[in-house]
Amino acid sequence: MRTLLLRRLLDLVPTLLGVSLLAFFIMKMTPGDPVRMMLGPEASPAAVQKLREQLGLNRPWYSQYYMYTVEMAAGDLKSITHPTQSARERILARLPATFELAVAAMFFAMVTSLFVGILSAAKPNSIFDNTTRVVVFVFLAMPSFWLGLELIILFSRMLKWFPPAGRGEFSLSSHISHLFLPAITLGVGTGASLSRILRSSMLETMGADYIRTARAKGLAEPRVVLKHALKSALIPFVTVAGISAGALLSGSVIVETVFNWPGVGSLLVGSIKERDFPVTMGCILLLATIFVLVNALVDMLYIVLDPRIRVGGEER
Repeated sequence: MRTLLLRRLLDLVPTLLGVSLLAFFIMKMTPGDPVRMMLGPEASPAAVQKLREQLGLNRPWYSQYYMYTVEMAAGDLKSITHPTQSARERILARLPATFELAVAAMFFAMVTSLFVGILSAAKPNSIFDNTTRVVVFVFLAMPSFWLGLELIILFSRMLKWFPPAGRGEFSLSSHISHLFLPAITLGVGTGASLSRILRSSMLETMGADYIRTARAKGLAEPRVVLKHALKSALIPFVTVAGISAGALLSGSVIVETVFNWPGVGSLLVGSIKERDFPVTMGCILLLATIFVLVNALVDMLYIVLDPRIRVGGEER
């Protein structure tokens, strides 16, 4: 396991370099001048040139990229649009809200997918199974921004059960009510995908010889399903769940924008609009780092679920 962890940490370095280089060139090709946006259209050419030199934007692209990566690693890179704050300070201030939303969405996705997947596999082709399969396909086809807007119209405008936007930091009840709709919006697609994976894996496992042996011994069906079949079926489920957990953070960009949730996703959208290179690169690198680390943890979890899984003769 230590070897796997070290390998994943080493893989993180070229991954982040590639992501940062790609993000840098995309931002460079994006129309707009951050200096003009900061000073306004009435600024003199001399003032524009002076600020461009102060920010290092007059340097060659490779010099700018080196400056951004070195200063970003040291945590000294300043936000262009908020020069009194570093990019790290702005991102870390938004990080708790994003984690909170991602955890709530993942909890909803896991609970619903386990419930739907197990029941559908236990009674295949039943009314419940056929109904949930249709619902799952519908949710998989729904764009998150469209679903979020529909939930706002239904639960905020028509029924007035939940607030339409914001985080609601004044009380616990207000906070939960503000969290409900964005968490459901973010978690529905993931839950639908996980329930399909779990159902398919459970159906395959239920036909195995050891399951038939367990039934022949007279074990109760719930015990056969939950104790014997579920553990083996969880391996592909955990794989997709791990990938989905990282994807939830990137998917939160759209959901946070729709619900005006003050997280890293909305900060990323705002920094792109403002052409704030340091904050944009910091947000992208943070999301990429979390995605890689989550997948490394999933690889280690395989050992718990199935110790037979080995890589190169050693346990993963």
